Amino acid sequence: MYRNQRPCETSGDSKKGERLSLSDIQITEVRVLDLRFPTSRAKIGSDAVNKDPDYSAAYVILETNSDLVGYGLTFTLGRGTELCVSAAQYLARYVRGRLLSSITDDLGAFSRQLTNDSQFRWLGPEKGVIHLAAAALINAVWDLYARVEAKPLWQLVADMTPEEIVRTIDFRYIDDAITSEWAIEHLKQKRTGFNERLEVLKQSGYPAYTTSAGWFGYSDDEIRQLCRDGLADGWTHFKLKVGGEPLHDKRRAALIRSEIGTSNKLMMDANQKWGVEEAVRRTRELAEFDPWWMEEPTSPDDILGHARIKREVSPVRIATGEHCQNRVFFKQLMQANAIDVCQIDSCRLAGVGENLAVMLMAARFEIPVCPHAGGVGLCEYVQHLSAIDYLCISGSMENRVTEFVDHLHEHFVDPVRIRNAHYVLPAVPGYSIEMYPQTLRDYNYPDGSVWKKLGASGG
Repeated sequence: MYRNQRPCETSGDSKKGERLSLSDIQITEVRVLDLRFPTSRAKIGSDAVNKDPDYSAAYVILETNSDLVGYGLTFTLGRGTELCVSAAQYLARYVRGRLLSSITDDLGAFSRQLTNDSQFRWLGPEKGVIHLAAAALINAVWDLYARVEAKPLWQLVADMTPEEIVRTIDFRYIDDAITSEWAIEHLKQKRTGFNERLEVLKQSGYPAYTTSAGWFGYSDDEIRQLCRDGLADGWTHFKLKVGGEPLHDKRRAALIRSEIGTSNKLMMDANQKWGVEEAVRRTRELAEFDPWWMEEPTSPDDILGHARIKREVSPVRIATGEHCQNRVFFKQLMQANAIDVCQIDSCRLAGVGENLAVMLMAARFEIPVCPHAGGVGLCEYVQHLSAIDYLCISGSMENRVTEFVDHLHEHFVDPVRIRNAHYVLPAVPGYSIEMYPQTLRDYNYPDGSVWKKLGASGG
């Protein structure tokens, strides 16, 4: 049993005001919703590959024998969300009816249980729709766990001992890169300076960059105005979507560079558009605009391709990870010296534990972690992971920023807060992913009021 057994007050089946611990909480029901937001109408999220995304989520709700509820989601782009919903409904059998303590006693084993169903695993393993569904459930369990302990998720992990943190991770397939013994020792060493780093987060927050100014479908005038608005709000790191016609990319890169100046950072994102040869050529062509990194220049599965691109376009740094499907691929990208920047995703990987594994490997290989966010709920999630990385794993903010996209936060009970282009440290218990009931009703696909009005044209 973890030592952090500070219980929460609840009513429900217990007497009002009685304080419950993990062993008192039973997950009685699991609901999974198909939520979709019609963002494609305004070209929000558009890039060279995903030109008409409707930000969406398979949304998991863990009901319990108390007033406490756990929430989790996995992010999608519209069509196909129903597949994640079905997969999560299947995996719910491993959660429904269980005492929460039977899961939190060994979260690493729980993660393996979800990703290693002897028959369902054939559809993965540990990748694609199945892995996304597992992430939604695992994240919901972590959210419930943090709520019981009355702590925001980042604090729940930060308050654990190194041994407790390591027990949340499945080291199978990565122990040739890091072992549990190495991880424990590393985490112990990083306790030095913890309180000072926590004070930095409380005072200043975690540095962020904005993608909202550079969507592929935006006009030049829109980009120009959004850059000016961003500068006025204190932003110093801007990302531009590339992967269109070469002249089009160069014109837009020149535009955004002229707006933000030479002292601010410009990142570029090709969203897997190019093959290896083209990625090398196009990155070299765009190098005149001094990109801080080139993101997803080719297929996320092409480890050797990334390694070649990295060698041939230096000093432009190569970033990837948004679509890296599990810790094994991250391990190989790092072992092959194929990336300069590690971009974890809160839902592409199977929940908190697998993200902890990747952040630890990044520390082992001395690669900065700059998480992917945006979408719906990803910023709410990832602010916790960045805080954990800084406090417990890397101990550094050098060359590190977390993505921020200013869309759909109004649907969350505890949305992200940005101050001076920094994420404000979350203070509310949980993983910050609870949505308002009205949102769940209005954007449920295809029967919510929003989709009935649109004629469910996002399906």
